[in-house]
This record gives sequence, C-alpha cells and structure tokens, in this order.
Amino acid sequence: MTDTTLSPCPCGSGTPYEHCCGRFLDGAHQAQNAETLMRSRYSAFVLHRRDYLLATWHPRTRPTSLDLAEEPQPRWLGLQIKQQARPSPDTASVEFVARYKIGGRAFRMHEISQFVREDDRWFYVVGEQLE
Repeated sequence: MTDTTLSPCPCGSGTPYEHCCGRFLDGAHQAQNAETLMRSRYSAFVLHRRDYLLATWHPRTRPTSLDLAEEPQPRWLGLQIKQQARPSPDTASVEFVARYKIGGRAFRMHEISQFVREDDRWFYVVGEQLE
C-alpha cells in the first residue's frame, strides 16, 4: 500500500488524508457528524480498511464479517454528497453517490444512509439503494 498521509483524501474534500479521514481511520478522533462519518467510511472502502468499517457500523445491523476481496477489485473514482438531514440530535441521514469502475465499466452507487449517535459516537445503521 502506498503512503497516503500527504495525498489528497479519497473522500474528495481536497484536504490531505492525514488532516481529513486519516484522523478517524487511525483512531485519533471520532467523526463529529454523520457526513464526516460517511466520508471516512468511503475512504475506508477505498483503502480496504475493513476494521474501520466494522467498528463504525452499529452493532444492531453490523455483519459478522466484511469481505473486501472481491475480484476484480473496484477502482473508486469519487464521492458526492447530495444532501443530509438531521431530524434529531442523535439521528441523521446522508444521501450520496459513489462512483467506481470494475473491469473498465463505470458504475455508481446512489444511497441514502441512516446514522445514529450513541454515547457521543456516530454509527452507520443501514443504507437504502436508490435507482
């Protein structure tokens, strides 16, 4: 794996990885809101950080394992946050589009993800695929 610390963050923020999602994936900080958690989880997919993905998945809906070794591997191309909502202090949703390629074919994942905050920590709960 290449050194990503000074590279632009995979989440598309334009900030270096170490000052953006790297802070969360390395455990130094907790995501302060659902959008930040969504961005860090996207970066975790790009970087194959199964540990972070499972740790930020709510225990109620977390799978027992997560296989990121599918072949051929997706090449993640970008993340676009469409909108977010926070209906209560401890719940939020984020609509996003993640673009990727597999075997030269372009795909997009359009989803509305639900998040919950417990003990001052945000967790991914479930996503609804759109289109």
